[in-house]
Amino acid sequence: MPSTLQLEFAGEIATITLNRPEKRNAISAAMIGDLLGAFAEAEANPARVVILTGAGKAFCAGMDLDALKALATQSPTEHLEDSRRTARLYRRIWSFPKPTIAAVNGAAVAGGCGLATLCDFTIAAPEAKFGYPEVRIGFIPAIVSVFLTRQIGEKRARDLLLSGKIIDAAEALSLGLVNEIAPAAGLMDAAHRVAKDLLASSPVSLFKTKKLLRDSAAPELDRELELAIAESAQMRSTEDFREGLAAFLEKRAPRWKAK
Repeated sequence: MPSTLQLEFAGEIATITLNRPEKRNAISAAMIGDLLGAFAEAEANPARVVILTGAGKAFCAGMDLDALKALATQSPTEHLEDSRRTARLYRRIWSFPKPTIAAVNGAAVAGGCGLATLCDFTIAAPEAKFGYPEVRIGFIPAIVSVFLTRQIGEKRARDLLLSGKIIDAAEALSLGLVNEIAPAAGLMDAAHRVAKDLLASSPVSLFKTKKLLRDSAAPELDRELELAIAESAQMRSTEDFREGLAAFLEKRAPRWKAK
């Protein structure tokens, strides 16, 4: 079993649990590989619905600290490969042929917010937090922006992506990022209730509906993703990125240079 997550099957429901609670389930290259493997296994399995959640108090707090440190020494080619790896994971979740439900038990920030909101249904505990704070630390929320503008519209996406603010579950619900808020103690019960409702529908109808939604949007989305991958990689070669990364790791305010 992969070290970064747990994959369990119970009848027609598969549950993927991000399992790095001591790291707030932060994303690493290993976790991305494990998630891609888990979704492949869930697709091949008779399970008809997938639930994604996190162990501990956080859903996913974004990029792993060690992975952040490594960015400072990566080459342009490595930056591009890293951006492509992230895009591959997000697109996989977005285009997954079976219904997906995120049970967001805590903070879902930056890349973790992407994981939480790219599922077909997002159910959040009241204490869950969402946001894309990349601009505050010299990053660019390029890849997630491709999906976010489709989810909530350009005006609201600009608000979240340019401000870098963190919002609570209630505001995420009002924006359309979250479908439902459920008490923390009943979060998984709520996810299973949605799953059971889905299981009552025709599996062929669900599959074809998801395929229609995917295929109608895929050409334009893939074009935008290529642009986003390039922009994400290029940003990592800028002085603002290096200063933002250093400030974050040193736990100080960044000292931006005026353009």
